Amino acid sequence: MENKSFILWFKEVDKDDTSIVGGKGANLGEMLQAGFPVPNGFIVTAQAYFYVLDENKLRERIRYELGNVDVHDPQALTMASSRIKRLVNRARIPDDLANQIISYYDHLGGNSLVAVRSSATAEDLPEASFAGQQETFLNIRGEANVVDAVRKAWASLFEPRAIFYREQKKFNHFKVGIAVPVQLMIQSEISGVMFTVNPVTNDKDKIVIEAIWGLGEKIVQGAITPDHYQVRKTDWSIFHKEIVEQRVQLIKRGTVNREVAVAAKLQPQAKLSDDQIMFLAKLGHKLHQHYFFPQDIEWSYEKGKFYIVQTRPITTMAAVASKRQTSQKLTAATSNLKRLLVGDPASPGLVSGPVRILPSIKDLHKVKPGDIIVTSMTTPSFVPIMHKAKALITDKGGQTSHAAIVSRELGLPCIVGADKATRILKTGQVVTVNAQTGEVFAGGLPGRALPVLKKITGDGHYFKTATKVYVNLADPTMVAEVSKRNVDGIGLLRAEFMIAQLGVHPKKLIEEKKSDLIVAHLADNIEKFCVSFGERPVIYRSNDFKTNEYRGLSGGSRFEPKEENPFLGLRGAFRYIVDPQIFELELTAIKEVRNKRNCKNLHLMIPFVRTVKELTEVKRLIAANGLTRTPSFKLYLMVEIPANVVILKDFAKVGIDGISIGSNDLTMLVLGADRDNEELTAIYDERNPAVLFFLEMAIRQATKLGLTSSICGQAPSIHPDLTEKLVGWGISSVSVSPDMIETTREIVYEAEKRKVSK
Repeated sequence: MENKSFILWFKEVDKDDTSIVGGKGANLGEMLQAGFPVPNGFIVTAQAYFYVLDENKLRERIRYELGNVDVHDPQALTMASSRIKRLVNRARIPDDLANQIISYYDHLGGNSLVAVRSSATAEDLPEASFAGQQETFLNIRGEANVVDAVRKAWASLFEPRAIFYREQKKFNHFKVGIAVPVQLMIQSEISGVMFTVNPVTNDKDKIVIEAIWGLGEKIVQGAITPDHYQVRKTDWSIFHKEIVEQRVQLIKRGTVNREVAVAAKLQPQAKLSDDQIMFLAKLGHKLHQHYFFPQDIEWSYEKGKFYIVQTRPITTMAAVASKRQTSQKLTAATSNLKRLLVGDPASPGLVSGPVRILPSIKDLHKVKPGDIIVTSMTTPSFVPIMHKAKALITDKGGQTSHAAIVSRELGLPCIVGADKATRILKTGQVVTVNAQTGEVFAGGLPGRALPVLKKITGDGHYFKTATKVYVNLADPTMVAEVSKRNVDGIGLLRAEFMIAQLGVHPKKLIEEKKSDLIVAHLADNIEKFCVSFGERPVIYRSNDFKTNEYRGLSGGSRFEPKEENPFLGLRGAFRYIVDPQIFELELTAIKEVRNKRNCKNLHLMIPFVRTVKELTEVKRLIAANGLTRTPSFKLYLMVEIPANVVILKDFAKVGIDGISIGSNDLTMLVLGADRDNEELTAIYDERNPAVLFFLEMAIRQATKLGLTSSICGQAPSIHPDLTEKLVGWGISSVSVSPDMIETTREIVYEAEKRKVSK
C-alpha cells in the first residue's frame, strides 16, 4: 500500500469515494468541489485504520470479543465495547502514518483548532445513517492531540451502538472501516440542522431548520430544545416559527468546551433572522438539487458566514409515510381519552403501552419489549434498546435530534421536547402515544384501534378468513417476528431495500466485477424471508428504483440520467428491457434461493409494466435466465397504471398467474395528484369514485380471467371501509403493513361474514 492512500485532502475526494473515506468524508469532499461553503480539511482514510489493526495484530483479538457477546444484552455489549476500545486506544500508530497526519495538520494551518470527526465506510448510505454511531472531537489543537483524537475516532467504531448497528444491518465488522476527517474548526455562534423535506410528514415542499446558540453538539444530542422554522419552497415564505428560550450553550472556553449561560438578552430571542432563515433554506435547496435526494444537513454560523459541516441522505421517507398515514386515520380513537401532555411530533405512529422512565443510561437494561420509553434525552447508547420499545418520549430535543432521526429510521413513534414528561408520567402507567400530533393520553386505545388478536372460539384459534391476509415487508430484521403472527404470507417483498443496503449503485459493482456480491447479498436476504415463512408464499417484487433514487447510491450519478419527472421515467419493466443487467442478477438470486436453497415458496412480481409488449419482453428475459412459470413458481403483474386495468385481458394472454394492485401509484395516476405533496392531501384519496371504479374493474376482471387478485399499496392499511369493499368485489388477498395485520384480519372476517349472510 502506498502511503499516499493513507491521507487525502477534501478536494481529492467526492461522493463516490465512500469505500475509502466513508460517507461523511465523501460528502465533505463532494460539497467542497461543488462550491459549497465547507471548512477545509483532510481525511485519514479507512486504509490507515486497517493498517493500524494489522500492524498491531488486533483483528483476531477483536473477533474473539465480538464472537462472545450478546448484542441484545446492553451490559454485556458495553463491557465488550470497552475492552475493544482499550485495545485500539493502546495500539501503536506506525511512524510513517503518524508523521503524515502531523504533516497534513501543519499544512492545514499550523497550530489551528480542528474538529476530528468519524466517517465509517458503512454510514450515511441512502438506506441507513443511524446518526451518532461514532464520536466527534471538537476544538482539538496541537500535533500530538490531533494524532490522539484520530486514534479515539478509530476506537469509536466499536461503541456499543456501532457494534449493534452492524449486527442489525448484517455488516461484516472487518469490512466496515473508519476514516477520520480533520476539519478546520468553526466557533459556532449559532448552529443547527436542516432537512430539505419535512422529516415528520415527508412533505417535499417544506424545508425544516432548527437552531441553537453555540456549538451544534447539543442540538444533535437533544440536550437543548431548538428554535424550529419551516420554509415553503413554492413561494419561499417562512410559514412556521417556534422560538424556544435557551439558557445555556456549549462554547470553547480556554482549552476546553464548556457549558455556559447564554447572555440574558439573547435567551428569549430567535436564533436566526428571517433573512438568515431564507439564505440557509435556499442553500439547503441547492444541496438537495445537487444530490438529487433529500438531505439532512448540519450547519454552523460564525462571524457573518454560514458553513456546511456535514450532509447525509434522509433515510426514513418510506417508513414515515406508512406510519403517518396509519396514525392519521386512527387519531379519532383518542377522542375520549384524557390528554396528559404535548410535545413535538418527531416520528409518527399511534400506540399504547406501559411507561418506562429511564433517568440515565444505567437503567437501559430495565426496558422490556412493548415499553414506552420516557427519558430526558437519548444518547446513541439507547439504540440497542429502542428496538424493544413501542414508542419514545423525551423532555428535550427537536425534530432533528438523535432521538428523532433514529426513531424515524426504526419506524418507532417518537415525541420530543415534551418538557416535563419524566415528571408527569410514572413507570408502569399505561398511556397512548399519538406521535402524529405529539400528544400523550392516559390509558390504552379503545376498541378496534388496538392491534390485538381476538378469538372467535374458546379453543385459541385466531380469525379464519377465505380472503388471504398478507404482509408488506422489506427489512430482514423484522421477518422472524412478523412470520409468527396470523399472516398468510408476504404479498410484497420489495427489492429496493435490499439493493440499497449495498450502498453502491449495482452497475458500479458490476463494473468492478462484483456481480457475485450482489447475487449473494440478495439471495441471503431473500432466503431469510422464505425460510421464516415456511410454506407460505413470498412474492418478491423486482426492483422499481426511480432514477433519482438510484442516483443517491454511491456511483449513481455516472449511470443514471437526470429526469424532470422520475415517477414517470425510466423505471420498472422498461428499465429491465433497455438495460437488463441488474434485473438478470435478481433472477440469478431467485434461482439460487429456489433451486439450490430449496425455497419453493418464492414467486416473482413485475412492477410498472406500461404495455403488453413490455410484459412479453420481460417474460423472455425471465425464460432466458432459466426461470419458467410453473404451478410452483408464479408470475404476478403489478397493476398500478390505468392501462393495466383497461386492457387486463391482453396482459393476461401473455401468461400471468395473478395481479397485485399498487394502490399508491394507481391513485396518483388516476387523480393526477402527488401523494407526497401536502398541498394535495384533500385530493389524494383511494376512495375517490374514479379510483374505486378502477379497483373494482381490476378485481372483477381478474376473477373472470382466472387470475388471483391482491392489493399491496397502503390503502387497505389505512381505510378499513375500503377493505370491506375489496372483499365484497371478490379480491383474493390483501397485503398490509405489519402493524395492521390483526386489525385487517378482523375487518376481513366481519366483511366475509356480512357477504355470506346476504
